Amino acid sequence: MAKEKEFFFKEGCFIEEWHNSSVDKDCSVAKVRVEREQTTKLHALKHTTERYIVLEGAADVTVAGQTWFITTGDVVVIPPGVAQKIKNLGTSDLIFLAVCSPRFQEENYVELKE
Repeated sequence: MAKEKEFFFKEGCFIEEWHNSSVDKDCSVAKVRVEREQTTKLHALKHTTERYIVLEGAADVTVAGQTWFITTGDVVVIPPGVAQKIKNLGTSDLIFLAVCSPRFQEENYVELKE
């Protein structure tokens, strides 16, 4: 399957879908890019566990109201329905993989109030 081009998502980041198909409902993989000094919107994913796998950069990640520092090589697991956001602390773009199970579907994205 060919990779799609990067697009801006309402969460406040850029997404490049690497694998997201109804043929494989169990998992999706996307490359995520957060520009320097930017923070994604507080949100949750219904019915979906999400994993951030940091490829480049450093960030503060907030999950369920707790914030901690992450950097290249770190993995963050976010259970379904849990509030989350990520703030790029670096001087360049933050790049990570978002691995979701079951696969990411936009109707499961819920924007939350700060």
